[in-house]
Amino acid sequence: MILGSTGSIGRNAIDVIRRLPGFSVAGLAAGRDAASLERQARALKPRFVALHDRAAATALRRALAGLRIEVLEGPEGVAEAAERPEGDIVVSAMVGSAGLAPTWAAVKAGKRVALANKETLVVGGDLITREAARTGASLIPVDSEHSAIFQCLAGRGAEGVRRIVLAGSGGPFRTRRSLARVTVREALRHPTWRMGPKITIDSATLMNKGLEVIEARWLFGMPPDRIGVVIHPQSIVHSLVEFVDGSVLAQLGLPDMRLPIQYALTHPVRNAAPWPRLDLAAVGNLTFEPPDHRRFPCLGLCAEAARRGGAAPVALNAANEVAVAAFLAGRIGFMDIPRVIARSLARASGARLESVGQVLDADREARARALEKAA
Repeated sequence: MILGSTGSIGRNAIDVIRRLPGFSVAGLAAGRDAASLERQARALKPRFVALHDRAAATALRRALAGLRIEVLEGPEGVAEAAERPEGDIVVSAMVGSAGLAPTWAAVKAGKRVALANKETLVVGGDLITREAARTGASLIPVDSEHSAIFQCLAGRGAEGVRRIVLAGSGGPFRTRRSLARVTVREALRHPTWRMGPKITIDSATLMNKGLEVIEARWLFGMPPDRIGVVIHPQSIVHSLVEFVDGSVLAQLGLPDMRLPIQYALTHPVRNAAPWPRLDLAAVGNLTFEPPDHRRFPCLGLCAEAARRGGAAPVALNAANEVAVAAFLAGRIGFMDIPRVIARSLARASGARLESVGQVLDADREARARALEKAA
């Protein structure tokens, strides 16, 4: 089952699954892109598909009439698709907090979740990890950085680990002094990765790296002060684990999301794959540098949200999604993104959220506040 099948991760997951013996697609789900989902459904013949947007689902149902593919609709339809027994693995790749409810449904059903939607753990990490422990669900990271940590730990957990270090390319503005006049086109020009627009902007602001710190906290049971970030422009070293004896393990590979997707699907088995191999001699130099917190304040905002907990990460994520959408639409400037987030974060409660419903309520409130600031 693939949540977010029409996005970048979803399309790569389909490419991987088509090459894996013994794998097939039971279901597909997306937000509102009925045309792309129709093409995928006709090619893959899943048992069911789901669209978050009801009007789009109605159009898709007409388009697929006669194909014996059930069409589910609305947020509850996407959640139902995630928990259905036909799919034993759920690839969670819906963008933003929209992935929380269906991922929660998959975890409650005790499934293996190949997690590419970092926002789910950013806003609901405490709830998700506790529920996974209760139901026996497994969370296998798909993000290249967290997959790297997962591979380096090899099931050992956090015992004996001094810290983990998430590597990031630094985005398109790593060496640019002034970010006051950044255009949308410039921000979407990532130097090494090809991704969707939202995550590409997050990479440009380094918000993506800050969100990954919060995600890593829940995935690996590591306090935020033992999770570091290093800038690595070549995107070959994906992350590192430093152990208490001073040893450091790292996972290396070309910047290709198909590798961590396949590992999340086949773990603990490694299958042969046809994509290009890493040639270190051809790469030449591998360089590393600390992140610039002054030019990229989103890193500090993420650290503050992680430290405060409660609704703070929810407000952080909601405000970021609103601000990024406003920037892409030309309504605010690039450096207005952290300003919108900071104002929303300042009003967030640190009280513990006890249910998915409380998380979603906090998300709605934070979005409303952020929309006022991003107007």
